[in-house]
Amino acid sequence: MVDTGTDPCAPALAAVAKPDKGADQPLGEFDRIARYFRPLAQGFPGAQGLRDDAAYVTVPPGKELVVTTDAMVAGVHFFPEDAPGLVAGKLLRTNLSDLAAKGAEPLAYSLVTSLPQTLPEDWLAGFAGGLAADQAEFGIHLLGGDSTVTDGPITLVISALGLIDAGTAVRRVGAGPGDLVFVTGTIGDATLGLALVRQRKGPVPEDDRQFLLDRFYRPRPRLGVGPVLRAGATASADVSDGLLADLGHIVRESGLVAVVEAGRIPLSPPARRMLAGHACTIADLATGGEDYEVVFTVPPAKRAAVMAAAAKAKLTITEIGSLRPLAAGGGFTDGTGPARLVDAMGRDITPRAAGWQHF
Repeated sequence: MVDTGTDPCAPALAAVAKPDKGADQPLGEFDRIARYFRPLAQGFPGAQGLRDDAAYVTVPPGKELVVTTDAMVAGVHFFPEDAPGLVAGKLLRTNLSDLAAKGAEPLAYSLVTSLPQTLPEDWLAGFAGGLAADQAEFGIHLLGGDSTVTDGPITLVISALGLIDAGTAVRRVGAGPGDLVFVTGTIGDATLGLALVRQRKGPVPEDDRQFLLDRFYRPRPRLGVGPVLRAGATASADVSDGLLADLGHIVRESGLVAVVEAGRIPLSPPARRMLAGHACTIADLATGGEDYEVVFTVPPAKRAAVMAAAAKAKLTITEIGSLRPLAAGGGFTDGTGPARLVDAMGRDITPRAAGWQHF
């Protein structure tokens, strides 16, 4: 666990009942729901106070419902010793990032927890507090879910619902040859934060260390990107498995090749310092994943409109490359994917692994 000196979820804990230290027996399933999760459903009438077998969602006229699901497993997506409030926040934020990449606004979410019988109740209190903090920040509510016991690692699943104007969603499919590639924010910070947690990097200035750890534990879903995408994007995806991997999903769907210029990938000052000190390579940052930024494609004719929309939304976006027909991009014969990384001289420096894969 990373000790930042403060608990970012502490204010939200007041909204969740604390465990009774004098209780002789642990809480049962429905008592847990009542104590820790029912408060999270307040404000969403369709949740029925978590007292029904299902939730009810009304979609306003002219809107579409966008649904995404992500899971996190202890030992795979987070460390078992991580603070539960940070685990909760990351679980919710990764789902919100998927909604952001489609241009949707958060509405509600369902939650499934599979927890060991021996898990202390304090962990559950901290987890619920983390959800409460992020619900307040992002304007979303719990609408239901399930709670089970497991002999295995902690397993957590969220399905998030968002709303979007009908017919305006930006999908993975739709990119065309000549489209420009843009990405929000900065790339590689979470990769470096994870390396610091694993103690795989040498001495780092404390301010840089805290910045990179925060980027790993508390991703920023780019929910303000919707108007930017609607200004002219042809395809989009959130960057969870790695910039090259997720851009590769876009171009694979369209039978194209993306050429990303390494020198144009946006990096934070701490990441630039680590790159300059040879603590990492640009390929590491482009393939490490967990950035939770949005990568998208734009026809050249829409470039000015997209840049203007980003400026209005006060969102930083960076042009990093372009799309080419497959025959002009070099193909797949060397084993690398459809998103290529080139250096300042135009030489192909694409790593063999474009990002994270579970299997």
